[in-house]
Amino acid sequence: MNIDVLFVFGLLFVTIGLFIWDRIRMDIVAMMVVVTLAVSGIISPAETVSGFGQSLIVMIAGLFIVGEGLFRTGVAAAVGSWILRMGGTNEKRLLLVLIPVVAGMSAFMSSTGAVALFIPVVLSICRTAKLQPSRMLMPLAFASLIGGMMTLIGTPPNMVASTQLQASGLTPFAFFDFTMIGGVILLVGTVYLVFIAPGLLPNTGVRESQHPTLKEFAERYSIEDNLYKLRVRKDSSLIGKTVSSALLRSRFEVTVFAIRRGGKLLSSLMPVLSETRIQGGDVLLAYGDADGIERLCVETGAMFFGFPDDERNRMTKEFGVAEVMLHNRSSMIGKTIKEGRFRERHNLSVIGILRDGKPLDVGFNRDALQFGDALLLAGGWRYIEALEDRQSFVLLETPSELVESSARWSHAPSALIIMIVMLGLMISGAMSSLTAILLAAMAMVLTGCINMNEAYRSLNASSLVLIAGMLPLALAMKKTGALDLVVDLLMNLLGQSTPVIVCGGLFILTSVLSQFISNTATTVLIAPIAIAIAQGLGMNPEPFMMTVAIAASTAFSTPIASPVNTLVMVPGNYRFIDFVKVGLPLQLMALFITLTITPMVFPF
Repeated sequence: MNIDVLFVFGLLFVTIGLFIWDRIRMDIVAMMVVVTLAVSGIISPAETVSGFGQSLIVMIAGLFIVGEGLFRTGVAAAVGSWILRMGGTNEKRLLLVLIPVVAGMSAFMSSTGAVALFIPVVLSICRTAKLQPSRMLMPLAFASLIGGMMTLIGTPPNMVASTQLQASGLTPFAFFDFTMIGGVILLVGTVYLVFIAPGLLPNTGVRESQHPTLKEFAERYSIEDNLYKLRVRKDSSLIGKTVSSALLRSRFEVTVFAIRRGGKLLSSLMPVLSETRIQGGDVLLAYGDADGIERLCVETGAMFFGFPDDERNRMTKEFGVAEVMLHNRSSMIGKTIKEGRFRERHNLSVIGILRDGKPLDVGFNRDALQFGDALLLAGGWRYIEALEDRQSFVLLETPSELVESSARWSHAPSALIIMIVMLGLMISGAMSSLTAILLAAMAMVLTGCINMNEAYRSLNASSLVLIAGMLPLALAMKKTGALDLVVDLLMNLLGQSTPVIVCGGLFILTSVLSQFISNTATTVLIAPIAIAIAQGLGMNPEPFMMTVAIAASTAFSTPIASPVNTLVMVPGNYRFIDFVKVGLPLQLMALFITLTITPMVFPF
């Protein structure tokens, strides 16, 4: 074993360790891999960035744009409304409708996007039908993961497996090569999720009202004792200062989220922007602890006079209060609210944070935000409406006063036709998958389904960088002989076994890694090993690669296994063990089905 092989193995283990540690963003880790390989000289500079020129990256980017077009034109939202009409208020009936629909959508669009779209739909269904959200949200997440198994474009691991076959001079997978295996897993999984899984899931109570009041929000976030009304006296030092220049947050850890300013006939409640100037006689609606409020009053001349319930209830009629969760692509992740300039960027105040289902204390402004955090926001309705783009946030609770942004319904037929034509071209083989996807993405923009800014925002750059950054590591393993050593090790362990047992070993290895690191990164690493083992055994590589692709999507057993699991954890009030209890049996079912069906479709 030479020094280059040791270096590559060391880099591989450090990379996997950083993925599991989860303190550094995965795309940054991937770029660290690229830079390390470039500096080491193990592969050429051109090879270290070769991942960014792969057709796989361009195809995935194009699919992000196509999926955004389906969302912007209201096609996906219409599907959610149809589920409620068809499912009624019966839990099992709703799941029987929801699971196939979500799986079907995830077969053609991002699983994360599908789940982000359906979380508010499912929460609304649960409120209307008086059902527990915990019974619906985990099945929603798992249905999207299974749906990704069903087509070539359903999930990046499928496309990685196909392109790896092609790169090895073999025939790539066709569009529906995954459908038979994924379809059987969906069928068995639906029965399991509808009739067995609910008995394993926690029972979290539903809310009585369809839309929560500020008081209910305050209780949920444990801020009911930290809301105050402060009157600005005529001699206050706050007069004439902007909310930003008054430094209330940094000096007193007090957040002013609204100002009541008297008029001739009635008083008006106005949202607070960073440039809003404080006037004498203003009533500040603020959030903070008692000590901070007391110091603020003493030092600035403001006067405290409580925050009665009628004021809280009246706010929901005049002022926006909403609950959102950070999306995995949010630029706020890793930053404090101040560092992210939340108020300046979104014109909304954060007055509470839930992390892992538990409220943070009043000093949450000092904490860096994490993926999956739920934020309680206060501000003007039009600014809350702007969050409906869901590029950085998933709207969990929509107050009744909020009028949802209207979709481009007139473009919905165009979006549907574009998607159908794209699929037809890919299935028929009339043109390459890359060309068909690029044409569809371009058509979404040219027909007005989305504009260019929306197209650019739809690109999940972190996912693209992750894939492009990991591909050179697989290349380095191949060039240095590290890949051959891994293959020899597995061959010694499994070489005398039947092909089914070898595939079982690959499935377990891939599935276990996918519980802790990106399933795409796992596929990039394991796929070359699977091809080499198949060729070493003198067998058809297709069943081995199919096994790896399916196993990579069985990210059921941990909340960090996939972004879709993390998205449902907070609104479903799940614990880590809940994913193990429900997800592990589903993984074992997928293992048995894959090892049974794959040899029938792709003989060894």
